[in-house]
Amino acid sequence: MKRILIIEDDLEIIKLLEIHLTDFIYNISIATDGEIGLEKALKDDYDLILLDLTLPSMDGIEVCKQLRTKKDTPVIMLTAKSEEIDRVLGLEIGADDYITKPFSIRELLARIKAVLRRTNSTNVVEEHNTSLSFEGLSINVDKRKVVLNNEKIELSPKEFELLVLMASNPGRNYSRTELLNIIWGYNFEGYEHTVNSHINRLRAKIEKDMTTPNYILTSWGVGYKFNEDIA
Repeated sequence: MKRILIIEDDLEIIKLLEIHLTDFIYNISIATDGEIGLEKALKDDYDLILLDLTLPSMDGIEVCKQLRTKKDTPVIMLTAKSEEIDRVLGLEIGADDYITKPFSIRELLARIKAVLRRTNSTNVVEEHNTSLSFEGLSINVDKRKVVLNNEKIELSPKEFELLVLMASNPGRNYSRTELLNIIWGYNFEGYEHTVNSHINRLRAKIEKDMTTPNYILTSWGVGYKFNEDIA
């Protein structure tokens, strides 16, 4: 049974989510405070976190930001339509998806299933290609494990999927829009800078020098590609 942590302070929304998510055989935990929610998220293992943006004691952006320094648990942010800037920031710091209030339960369930599906099975590589090795870098797709110079590297789900996609196709150029559609699962038109943010965080973790990257290269005027010369 999948475990979902709901970090939300609106009791009506909590009640609604509890009823419907439990019906779909999800194990639900609740936190109505940002700090308590973060504590729960770090202490226990969850398959997914539904995270409200506006919370007592610590807002959703800060919760997501601190969570990403320790864990890669998938996060869907719950936002109001007026919170466009926060929504963009949420995606940039590592949220996997967002849904605006008021939302339909059917849409939310579809988003939850899509995020869990992307997390549990990496669709960006062929089934037989479960291990990738390059100069000092190895990727185990099945175990979602990345090792750089014999040191394990912790990546968020989106960082991992970006790395696997490009490393599986060295030399292939990907536009930002294309990466959004492949990795995020549907069209986030207008959010291309989110790709830049994820690429920058990925580079910070695997590149010795971000100014002269060895693995993730910039294709000027196009987007990004994995260095085919080390494949």
